[in-house]
Amino acid sequence: MPNYSGKWTPSQVLQARGQDLWPINGPFFYVDDVFSTYLYVGNSGLGSTNSNGLDLSGEGGLVWVKDRDSSTQHLWFDTERGGTNYLTSAGQAAASTGTDGISFLSNGWSTAPNGVYDLNSLSANYTSWSFRKQQGFFDQFTSILSTGTNVFTATSRGTLNGDGTITMPHNIGSAPGLIIWKVYSGDTGSWRVWHRSASGTGILNETGYPSNTYIGNVTSTSFDITDNGFMGNSRSNYSFVFYVFAHDDQRFGDTANQSIIKCGTYTGNGTTASATTEQAGPEIDLGWEPQWVMIKRSDGTAGDWFIFDNMRGFSVDYTGQDKNYLRANGTNAESALSSSFAYLRLTSTGFKITAGTGAFFNENGASYIYVAIRRPMKPITTNTELFNPIAVTTTTPTQTYSVGFPADLFLQGFRTLGISARTNSRITGSEPYLQTASNAAEQSGFGGEWDLQDDYAQSSGVSTTAISYFFRRAPGFMDAVGYRGDGVAGRTVNHNLGVAPELMIVKKRNSTGNWPTWHSSFSYPDAVYINSSDAIISATGWFPSNPSSATTFSLNTNTDVNASGDYYVAYLFATLAGVSKVGSYTGTGSPITVDCGFTSGARFIMIKRTDAAAGWIVFDSARGIVAGADPYLYLNNTDAESSTDAIDPDSSGFIVNPAGGALNTSGGEYIFLAIA
Repeated sequence: MPNYSGKWTPSQVLQARGQDLWPINGPFFYVDDVFSTYLYVGNSGLGSTNSNGLDLSGEGGLVWVKDRDSSTQHLWFDTERGGTNYLTSAGQAAASTGTDGISFLSNGWSTAPNGVYDLNSLSANYTSWSFRKQQGFFDQFTSILSTGTNVFTATSRGTLNGDGTITMPHNIGSAPGLIIWKVYSGDTGSWRVWHRSASGTGILNETGYPSNTYIGNVTSTSFDITDNGFMGNSRSNYSFVFYVFAHDDQRFGDTANQSIIKCGTYTGNGTTASATTEQAGPEIDLGWEPQWVMIKRSDGTAGDWFIFDNMRGFSVDYTGQDKNYLRANGTNAESALSSSFAYLRLTSTGFKITAGTGAFFNENGASYIYVAIRRPMKPITTNTELFNPIAVTTTTPTQTYSVGFPADLFLQGFRTLGISARTNSRITGSEPYLQTASNAAEQSGFGGEWDLQDDYAQSSGVSTTAISYFFRRAPGFMDAVGYRGDGVAGRTVNHNLGVAPELMIVKKRNSTGNWPTWHSSFSYPDAVYINSSDAIISATGWFPSNPSSATTFSLNTNTDVNASGDYYVAYLFATLAGVSKVGSYTGTGSPITVDCGFTSGARFIMIKRTDAAAGWIVFDSARGIVAGADPYLYLNNTDAESSTDAIDPDSSGFIVNPAGGALNTSGGEYIFLAIA
């Protein structure tokens, strides 16, 4: 096995693969391969297959399920004990067994048809978190233990030491950050939790954090466990299960030098916040954006084990919307944090505690521990998993869209009424929306529902036919970033696009502001507005020279992009081979074939003339990109849909015609975004 000291070099990865220590298809792998939050709706008598992409049957792992709507147990199933043997983290009970639990699959897991164990009640909303066994992330195992008086006397795993402790081996490959263990056969007992940043041992099924110590000498290969009164006197052949989580093991990603899980701590400072004023609460810098976070007060004062994830609602929203939590130690249904202000806020590099005196997250001087798991990071090159245009012919204002993937950005245009196109994103929450033809602040009442797995629902749309576009955040394709302005020239904002953005669209959320947009073909300091037909505007207040890199983008001091204390969202796009193209062309007055590197043509085309006044015109395959007149909408005005033969299909991208002169005036300069 390669010498491991925190990072694996590419050559070490290849060596490990040759020794079957790297059991995946490819030299590098990602959080997407080992962790998943999967939402589903119960259907009672039918059962369901939850295809989260994890090989649980082949590699092994843990599935943790909770009914979000009702006061029911958290159910833990693992491949060590089998799919009909479950534990409940909100209590001390031993494992329960039955004939109908879950089945572990090569691409996820499935529920039994009759819905026992609170797994599949009719129309109930569920969340599931799956952890696949993998060095650098997660390990699990069972052991049969016996004790005398406060010492271990026997074990089926590991080494029994002369002092009555056990040296228990694990397969994380680096020093763990979190260890959870539970007796599951022979007796009842609390769930014990060791965290690298806390003294004592937590109890997962309770709110306290006692000072008792049961785990010590934690290394990259083993840890010592002591009875210390845990099991009492003279207990024989009790079965335990151990769940071991890594900390900052940097062997993931395209270069096998990135971490996907961190177990850390912070100290509260007792600051408070209002709906629009973010106070200087602790900011946790993980180096990456999380998709799952569990937080617990750890200094002895009672506090729940709060769990957040980005599928159920963990946003950058400054008003506190979409902060839905569950408690590992409670059977309670899902709840939301106060809607009047945010307790914590997602960032591109971690999360920030923005408010809240009291024990929840930010008592002055109090200690808190957390476990954070990185957001999806795996490159996706299948265009149908990144973008989907859906045309709706009904005029019903409430809609549920079968998107086919977990979307992150929703853009909707209205085809028959004079209404501005609207946009809504997962990171900014369900209710707020922005209007592309307006400089207005965010509006409420959109009624978006992001907390569905592969669907999106609107509960308060507009009574007209619409075209809806769904985009997914993915390396090299698109990213969405929320940030707070600081008014400092040259300020940098972190992003997770993984390449330098070629198209950046920025909008202030909490008050009026235009939509400054930068394109990689522009000369400094040029930009345009999405909400305007104006030609290029040259002003130094928006973006500095060469404003984008693979990890950050830069801003100047114009209030449309960086007013101190204001909140913004930025949408970033790049060229991804065969999937998307950010480009430009010069009109000739004759048909031009725009080669985007596609093989089956473009499904979405957005074009803007930049040397003269012209609107942002959008075409899509859902309404029709054909050899003839094609329907289009403008993003910068409220005009109803019109048709023109300005474009034609081409397998490599699209063709722009001189019809009407809108997209192909001789000598005209145009920018575009096309998606296959």
